[in-house]
Amino acid sequence: MNELDYGRMGKRIRQVRKAKGWSQDELAKKCGISMSFLGHIERGTRIMSLETFVSICSVLDAGADELLWGVAHPSDAVLNMWNPADKKTGGKVDDSYSMYVRIMKSVAEIMNEA
Repeated sequence: MNELDYGRMGKRIRQVRKAKGWSQDELAKKCGISMSFLGHIERGTRIMSLETFVSICSVLDAGADELLWGVAHPSDAVLNMWNPADKKTGGKVDDSYSMYVRIMKSVAEIMNEA
């Protein structure tokens, strides 16, 4: 099983944040965490909760695989396809649902490697 490298994960979070032109303070506020804690996450010196990770993924509009491992799987594109059965959202798959599915896929892949 692959071990998480929190330093690399933090660097990927920082890269995505900077690509959006956001300061640490902006991202921290959007995620509901302190700027100090975000700094620790980006340096890999503190471990965030799953809820914080989901929030960061959602706010950055980044897949869990992208931030965890630096890899975006092609299967993620399926989550952005139109779902004709979902009339409530106009056929579009709900973003929070998509994020949870991506995270669960990542967890399943990690468990399968063990």
